[in-house]
Amino acid sequence: MMANAVSLPLSAYEPRHFLLSVSGKVAHVTLNRPEKKNPLTFESYRELTDFFHAAAKDEEIKALVISGAGGNFSSGGDVLEIIGPLVAMNTKDLTKFTRMTGELVKAMRACPQPIVAAIDGICAGAGAIIAMASDLRIGTAGAKVMFLFNKVGLAGCDMGACAILPRIIGQGRASELLYTGRALRGEEAERWGFFNRLCDSASLLADAETLAREIAAGPTYANAMTKRMLEMEWAMSVNDAIEAEAVAQALCMTTEDFARAYRAFAAKQTPVFEGD
Repeated sequence: MMANAVSLPLSAYEPRHFLLSVSGKVAHVTLNRPEKKNPLTFESYRELTDFFHAAAKDEEIKALVISGAGGNFSSGGDVLEIIGPLVAMNTKDLTKFTRMTGELVKAMRACPQPIVAAIDGICAGAGAIIAMASDLRIGTAGAKVMFLFNKVGLAGCDMGACAILPRIIGQGRASELLYTGRALRGEEAERWGFFNRLCDSASLLADAETLAREIAAGPTYANAMTKRMLEMEWAMSVNDAIEAEAVAQALCMTTEDFARAYRAFAAKQTPVFEGD
């Protein structure tokens, strides 16, 4: 665990394996090994997981941005630092590793703050999974998203890919990417719905942060409820989902932000949400 894993606020964090900046209600994580296209290591997996667990407890941060340094998002697991050691492991240790990597996705999905991924250049393997696990994805025409697992003799069912990717782009398209490992390029990624929008590389981070600030300015409790229900309702029947949403929405109606919005609209003003 990170030494400061329970220390709040996030603005006090000093991570060792990525960069972190906080501006107002938005925290920005930057994968920062640009000389190797920002690959992940055993340590960075754990530190990112700890970070998202801690973010879930930070009441000041309302949205998150994740990006990569040097014009690439992430090339995935470091070949020499991760793939090499895995070849020498036994089944017990390999299962510990795969469960550990899956914990990162679980932490991202359990984190109540919406996560915006800003994707340029190479976004491969575990990097593609991190993008997939985010709530929103902004990309560039030059981005290349690759679920490369079958290229190294592994199944496409890695870190939740077979559960989450079809929800984003559909079963057939997800099957194509996971069976072939081919690159999903920027314009196609937007057309398929993997990217919410495309922008220029020069404005990518600014656009992602603008979107995150827009979300952060919204009703905190309600946004967290939306993220939670989007996650839960895939396992529900339509009738169960409607009932769950009735309860969730009733809870949102008890917040001061709901009353604040009513008062603002009645006064023909724009509501300013405060997260209570």
